[in-house]
Amino acid sequence: MAKKQKFKTEVSKLLDIVINSLYSEKYIFLRELISNASDACDKLRYYALTNPGIAKNNGEFKITITPNDEENTLTISDNGIGMNKDDLINHLGTIAKSGTADFVRNASDNGSIVDLIGKFGVGFYSAFMVAQKVEVTTRRAGEEQAYNWISDGVDGFEITETTREKIGTDVKLYLKDDAKDFTDTIYLRHIIRTYSDHINYPIVLDLGKAGEETVNTGSALWTKNKADITEDQYNEFYHHISRNFDTPWMRLHFKAEGSIEYTGLLYIPSEAPYDLFQPDRQQSLKLYVNRVFISDKVDDLMPAYLRFVKGIIDSADLPLNISREMLQQNALIAKIKNGTVSRILKELKKRSEDYDDYMKFWKIFGVAFKEGIYEDVANRVEVAELSRFYSTNSIDKLTSLDEYISRVQEGQTNIYYITGDDVPTLRNNPQLEAFAAKGLEVLLLTDPIDEFWVQVLTNFKGYPIKHISQADLDLKMERDTPRADEGSLKMLTDYMTELFKDEVGKVVPTEKLTKSPVSLTVENGQMSIHLERLMRNHQQQTAFASSRILEVNPYHPLIIKLADSMFDESQKQNVEEVSRLLLDQAKIAEGEAISDSSFFSEKLSDYILRGWQKSA
Repeated sequence: MAKKQKFKTEVSKLLDIVINSLYSEKYIFLRELISNASDACDKLRYYALTNPGIAKNNGEFKITITPNDEENTLTISDNGIGMNKDDLINHLGTIAKSGTADFVRNASDNGSIVDLIGKFGVGFYSAFMVAQKVEVTTRRAGEEQAYNWISDGVDGFEITETTREKIGTDVKLYLKDDAKDFTDTIYLRHIIRTYSDHINYPIVLDLGKAGEETVNTGSALWTKNKADITEDQYNEFYHHISRNFDTPWMRLHFKAEGSIEYTGLLYIPSEAPYDLFQPDRQQSLKLYVNRVFISDKVDDLMPAYLRFVKGIIDSADLPLNISREMLQQNALIAKIKNGTVSRILKELKKRSEDYDDYMKFWKIFGVAFKEGIYEDVANRVEVAELSRFYSTNSIDKLTSLDEYISRVQEGQTNIYYITGDDVPTLRNNPQLEAFAAKGLEVLLLTDPIDEFWVQVLTNFKGYPIKHISQADLDLKMERDTPRADEGSLKMLTDYMTELFKDEVGKVVPTEKLTKSPVSLTVENGQMSIHLERLMRNHQQQTAFASSRILEVNPYHPLIIKLADSMFDESQKQNVEEVSRLLLDQAKIAEGEAISDSSFFSEKLSDYILRGWQKSA
């Protein structure tokens, strides 16, 4: 007797969510199981290229759907790669490995579980929406032993040895009473033609005594003329290859001819995958050779910054028996990649002309896309042209670098930027005050990748790109306000330099401030405060920590008062306390943690109260 094995904890939670949630699209399970069967056939077809005997006597690849009205069961069978005992445990006893916890967490808070099923690659579990019990009989290619996996989706699963004449898999669903529709051949035929017509293998409906009927057309959609493909067919193919349920934001169907011929059918989703920024995430393209699936793990087929692109590439110029390892170094793959990326960028340029439409793409994938400015040397400028940024002159709309250049002041020779954690904080950064007073636009860069691409794209169309701390322009302005006495100001900055010797390198007067008394910056050419903080947060610290500079505004009444007080011994404590408050104020403006929050809170309250009492 087989010993029952428990589902892993997170799988059990997921199944509880799936089984006990309400669905209006229960047919989703059939599309998912057909897609799994198609994948199994793809894998065996690939392995058979280098080991022809592995599928001997297994017949033509096909997927068979067998309804049984009397037993209220539905069986989905394939003659693909099959599974062994380890496969059953790893594939049906766990989910999508790194994504399991994220799936359960998101599913618990999300009303559209169907959307999540596609994102997390757990389509098999959708069977429990309609089945009270699922039985899987399978035999892996190259092995003699077959296995039976059975579960009610609640108390775990059992695996026993069994027999199966040929390799492949049968998934038998014991349907719930309210799912009897899925034994209706008319309804099944409708679902298959609507949602799985593009599957590249015959989907055969077993009609019992009436024989078998091939329901789908079984032609690779990408090989058809675009004029012969409906929007629904395009979308359903996207759902099939991506396992997503959204409507794609962009579609690109093309045939490249010349030194190398290949066809592409590519999509950009309208929703971000959960693992977009996971380090081990791979690109999502499937590679075919003459409609034969080869691999979905050809990393060199698409650059990492376009990892969100879904779809297929099919080429007749690649050898059928090429190994995955050889594909990584194949020169033809490099040509396909370059041509495909070029087409994607051109299509994005067209779409970018509609600002509102382009923002749908940018807000989801912009952060990943900007990685291309850093990574893609050949297309660096094109990626930069397509990137969008917040700026001091563009409050409601993001701007392009070309639009920034169109607005430069007379005599302005640089593109200026500042980096930080978020736009509201950056807009109030004291270092921007003189730029605002002179009408100089500054890009507000808040994504981690921004700290890196500005190191490699140092010039855009003749305009050097510079951090505002490196601005080599005269920011001195005509002012009709008093200025601190040079002698007392020197005493103050020397005093503060000594007082803060463990926190800043030096304290200097500046002409860059108009409203704020102080600001914090770094030596020219050193790592920005924001980048150092990012590296510190990722525990990559800090052999090259920047030297802080505290800049003081000699025109600010508070600085003038402090400078004048340097000659008054009775004000010594006030000078120290206010100086410390000013340093903390500068740190807060830069998003940095202050040294002593208790001191800051207590003294700030004291000085506010004193001012209030004097004005009363």
